[in-house]
Amino acid sequence: MNSVSKNNIQRCGFVALIGAPNAGKSTITNNFVGSKVSIVSPKVQTTRTMVKGIGIYGNSQIIFLDTPGIFKPKRRLDRAMVASAWGGVGDADITVLVVDAHKGFDDEVKAIVARLNENKTAAVLVLNKVDLVKKEKLLQLSAELNQAGNFTETFFISAVTGENIEEFYKYLADNLPESPWYYPEEQMSDMPLKLLAAEIVREKLFLYLQQELPYALTVEPELWQRKEDNSVRAEMTIYVQRDSQKIIVLGKGGSMIKKIGQAARREIEDLLEERVHLFLYVKVRENWIDDPARYSDWGLNFNA
Repeated sequence: MNSVSKNNIQRCGFVALIGAPNAGKSTITNNFVGSKVSIVSPKVQTTRTMVKGIGIYGNSQIIFLDTPGIFKPKRRLDRAMVASAWGGVGDADITVLVVDAHKGFDDEVKAIVARLNENKTAAVLVLNKVDLVKKEKLLQLSAELNQAGNFTETFFISAVTGENIEEFYKYLADNLPESPWYYPEEQMSDMPLKLLAAEIVREKLFLYLQQELPYALTVEPELWQRKEDNSVRAEMTIYVQRDSQKIIVLGKGGSMIKKIGQAARREIEDLLEERVHLFLYVKVRENWIDDPARYSDWGLNFNA
């Protein structure tokens, strides 16, 4: 977020953001980094793998581990995503539990707090979306959570409006271990550009398609080629599980896939600050969700 004075002590470390789906973890990460490194959608469970968002605050380099939402898994992919989230806790210098203050202390949050207690993991509590909740309810929620769990600090923030978020970032920066920075100052993520672009396409699929369909598809970058005029040619394949899903993704006369492609291209161009030629293809691969190679690409454990 700002540059370092070379005369002062540097700090660097990993901050794991955990919480139920749609608590606002990805919004916090993108807010801090100042650019999109993790996709955001009103639908839950959009983050499938752990994304590192990297930024500077004072003399500290904070590396956010934006983990998949923690929920009761039903499928192999669900189990792998939840395992990835808890793996992030093991890698972190600071663990942060992000709670949607509007939803409150629901069963999903209770299960996460119980697991933290079981593992004897101290965490920072962040109540997000406080702009949607009355002060009395926030204080009550904070008291309930602090009584149930082992929290070293509590912050009341809104990742969307920025309310109180500076105090949260400052706390993290001041409490990371003394260390040289792990990444160059200008680096915002460890995710390759082609994978980040594929995630943006997947985000648009979540935004434009029906509730359940996005969970039945995946996006794979096939070609990422820089042309002589310095523009990028990007070819990506959207894999679905059934022919009926392919028809929905394409839309009448190709209208839906065109709309999704245009929205994704604009955002990828804004991110890269250069022209992008985006080509999207839709194919049926019935068992993609049981393909170990897909899990490896996402950094997930197929056997979780």
